[in-house]
Amino acid sequence: MSYDVTKSEEQWREELGDEKFAVLRQAGTERAWTGDLLDEGRAGIYTCGACNAELFKSGTKFDSHCGWPSFYESVRPEAVELIEDDSLGMKRTEVRCANCGSHLGHVFDDGFGTPTGDRYCMNSISLNFSPEEPGEAPEASE
Repeated sequence: MSYDVTKSEEQWREELGDEKFAVLRQAGTERAWTGDLLDEGRAGIYTCGACNAELFKSGTKFDSHCGWPSFYESVRPEAVELIEDDSLGMKRTEVRCANCGSHLGHVFDDGFGTPTGDRYCMNSISLNFSPEEPGEAPEASE
C-alpha cells in the first residue's frame, strides 16, 4: 500500500527517537500497564504518534483490562489499515495508520459488550492525545 506520508527509515528514527521508532516503525510492543494513555479519561481525539492523523475518538475507548488502551472502532474505517499477522505463532490482525503505515497495535473480536464487538488494542506510545477544549462540542458520530 502507498501512504500519503512517506519518509526514509532514517528520517523516521530521527523524528521519533529509539523507543517510538521500535514500536511505530518496527512493530514492537510496549510493556502492558506502562503506557501514558492507558488511564486517559478526558474527552478528545487520539492521533497517530508518527504523523498525527486522527485515529480514535475518546468516546470509543473502553477499559478492556488488557494493559493497553482499547477502542471499539476507529474514527473512520479508512483511518486504519488492517493486515493479517501470523507472527509469534498466532493469527492476529495488525492495525496500522492508513496515512503513514506506522504500527499501532492489533484488533481482536473479543470486545464483548461494545457496540462493534471489536477491541482495538493499541500501544500508548503509538498514539498522541488531544483533549477537547472546554466548551467544545463533541463531534457527531458518522
